Amino acid sequence: MNPQKPDDQVGDPSIGRMSLEKQFSGDLVGSSKGQMLAVQGTVAGSAAYVAMERFNGSLHGHSGSFALQHNGIMTRGAPQLIVTVVPDSGTGELATIAGTMTIDAASEKHLYTLDYTLD
Repeated sequence: MNPQKPDDQVGDPSIGRMSLEKQFSGDLVGSSKGQMLAVQGTVAGSAAYVAMERFNGSLHGHSGSFALQHNGIMTRGAPQLIVTVVPDSGTGELATIAGTMTIDAASEKHLYTLDYTLD
């Protein structure tokens, strides 16, 4: 994640904006780029973020791309996260992908699990 400079921001400066760049390995091989908006609450451990990213690469040998939409909320330290494959965002051999992703951020290295279907 790379914070965007305040002078690059449009709108309320209390809303943080970051660019995302990720590398994936394992069954999902490739990279993604995206944008994230985040706000911290006034109580410690409370915050929220939304993000959009596009993955390019391969999934179990099927090549193409697809978009992911993130909706994350932290309420006094209790996290809730929903990451969804954007409907009809797939290309190439991933054109029909649908599903959701979970992210285990317990360690410094994030672990991703993609539950998906390819029609």
